[in-house]
Amino acid sequence: MVATVTSLQTPQQDQELQRLQHIFAEQRQAFRQQPMPDAASRIADLQRLKAVVLKYQDELASAVNQDFSCRSKDETLIAEIMTSVQGINYACRRLRGWMKPSKRHVHMLFAPSHNQVVYQPLGVIGIMVPWNYPVQLTLLPLMTALAAGNRAMIKLSEFTPATNKALKAMLAEVFSEQQVAVIEGEVDVSSAFAETPWDHLIFTGSTAVGKIVMSAAAKNLTPVTLELGGKSPAIIAPGANMKDAVERICFGKSLNAGQTCIAPDYVLLPAGQEQAFIDTYQATFARMYPTLRDNNDYTAIINERQQQRLQAWVKEAADKGANITVINPANEDFSGTRKMPLHIVQNGTADMKVMQEELFGPILPIVPYRSLDDAIGYVNDRDRPLALYFFSYNKAEQQQILQRTHAGGVTINDTLMHIAQDDMPFGGIGPSGMGHYHGKEGFVALSKAKAVHRKGRFNSGMFIYPPYGGAIQALIRKLFIR
Repeated sequence: MVATVTSLQTPQQDQELQRLQHIFAEQRQAFRQQPMPDAASRIADLQRLKAVVLKYQDELASAVNQDFSCRSKDETLIAEIMTSVQGINYACRRLRGWMKPSKRHVHMLFAPSHNQVVYQPLGVIGIMVPWNYPVQLTLLPLMTALAAGNRAMIKLSEFTPATNKALKAMLAEVFSEQQVAVIEGEVDVSSAFAETPWDHLIFTGSTAVGKIVMSAAAKNLTPVTLELGGKSPAIIAPGANMKDAVERICFGKSLNAGQTCIAPDYVLLPAGQEQAFIDTYQATFARMYPTLRDNNDYTAIINERQQQRLQAWVKEAADKGANITVINPANEDFSGTRKMPLHIVQNGTADMKVMQEELFGPILPIVPYRSLDDAIGYVNDRDRPLALYFFSYNKAEQQQILQRTHAGGVTINDTLMHIAQDDMPFGGIGPSGMGHYHGKEGFVALSKAKAVHRKGRFNSGMFIYPPYGGAIQALIRKLFIR
């Protein structure tokens, strides 16, 4: 979280703040000396990054497991390592094409001349990483920054110390701090990081903290990419296959125990189908996770603070009249652990935290609707989400949802999978964020699209020079001002 710098800084924090400013100055100077790395250099950087990620994959998975107290190695390999490696592979294949200057049309009024857009590196990129996917959300923005020819400094979350240690050692093995540097620290360091005059700042985190980061960046007019969150709906259409929908929602909500910015936050379903949904969810969840307490496949909550928040929100909802169904297949006791089973919330009301805030954990409200129009209205009455999921094999209904709602990204008949598509942008809209950093759109976001107009010896512009009122000027006005 980012807040105002306080005077209660430890010597270690003071040292990291000084280090932040020192490395930033060094990276800026190094960029001035090499402002336009060629494609071969950038691809070599990406290949070195890929090689060291593969080398450290087991160590990274072990570190993430340590920070969470329980996170499946397979879950980390699938959701963090695999997505990062595939993103690097894709960028390496496409980078020369992305870097190629784009030819643009020249109006005959300005002939003879040539127009093109040149994609130039911005300089030094700041990357602020959250705790929920600390590997992927370090590597994908870093990969994008390197592909665009930039240098990068990465502020890691204070809540993932073991992962931070592994990432720092891994990156130091292949990059000097003048090219890629890792910064650690708590609130005061995060605050100073956000206020540093980066050439671009990428922040992934909550909407509330995103506002603070954007305000800090505005002091230097630093452009920002904000990957936030919000309440991402899953809509089950009338007549949709309940088994298919529940299975895919269950996977998307269970991954990382719901601690995912694009996890389904609530479910809109036809009125009268609530019990069918719950029964199907119970059976599906039990098949995926027969037990929870000692099951390494099911992730724990990151820390006690987050666990207490989630438990308090469930209690508040129950106290205010919501019906809570706990999905706990083996009826286990979770005391002494940070494991938390899924809680399905029925009859939620607008004054409950679970209906107001992004949940970021194993809580899933279900909201009945009378018609698909009502479901669309429910979504549109709220902040635009980072993701939207729609379950229907009816093409007309799919098109209706796509045209009448806004979201950062949409997956139809599944959850989460749009984020793993290398050739599509990923980003929010409004309260769920701004900008993109995946695929070509990410390359463009971290490049300056510089317009270049090129003329030769003959200057057609001379015909509009003063003194005005000549015959040629009159002809130009007649031909082109209409």
